[in-house]
Amino acid sequence: MNDKRWRLVLSASLLAASTALYVVHFLIFRDSYHIFIYLLGDIAFLPIQVLLVTVILNELLERRSRADLLHKLNMVIGAFFAETGTDLLGLLAAFDSIADTVRDEMIPAPGWTGRQFTDARTAIAAHDFKVDATRGDLVALRDYLVAQRPFLLRLLENQNLLEHQSFTDTLWAVFHLADELAHRDDLASLPASDLAHLSGDIKRAYAALAVQWLAHLQHLKTNYPYLFSLAVRTNPFDPSAHVEVTA
Repeated sequence: MNDKRWRLVLSASLLAASTALYVVHFLIFRDSYHIFIYLLGDIAFLPIQVLLVTVILNELLERRSRADLLHKLNMVIGAFFAETGTDLLGLLAAFDSIADTVRDEMIPAPGWTGRQFTDARTAIAAHDFKVDATRGDLVALRDYLVAQRPFLLRLLENQNLLEHQSFTDTLWAVFHLADELAHRDDLASLPASDLAHLSGDIKRAYAALAVQWLAHLQHLKTNYPYLFSLAVRTNPFDPSAHVEVTA
């Protein structure tokens, strides 16, 4: 109610001020003819002004705002992969019984084009990962995720991430996996049904993370080639990758 009343008072005040100025103009110059000419001209220009300000200018400002927000989001995503995401992908890949079938898509070359990145993300998004919770080290995965939980919580508190739904969903999948593992005391003696459940949780986080990782690498290649070079040299899917520059 207070907001509505404030708007009504402001509107009434502006109309009253405009009316008062027109009255003063008439009292001084006694020329209603020019008053109505300029008033009609101003009203005729009003739709054009709305077009220029509301549509065109506002669109330009929104584009600039979206670009700034995207830059901030990519910084957050970059921090996630530098701190947690890349190492986590390596841990999760150990549970994938057919990891070799997507190796080509997960090892981008320095010369990859935007189309190649898009094709790789499409292939990974459609890929049916075969995850088996008995293949990898559940204890190591649990310990790693539990250690990273404070960092993951800080990321989830970032309001900007609400604008990046797919990455937010990925974080929730990772955080859920961390919770599932943290609530189990003995990971060595789980029943088959529970292992199947954990396999599904690992698969969800793994698949989402792989797609986000490729998008992140494409962003690095376009905007930060030196960071892309480091990401290629530390690629968890490339068995021949090594951080030292040899050529």
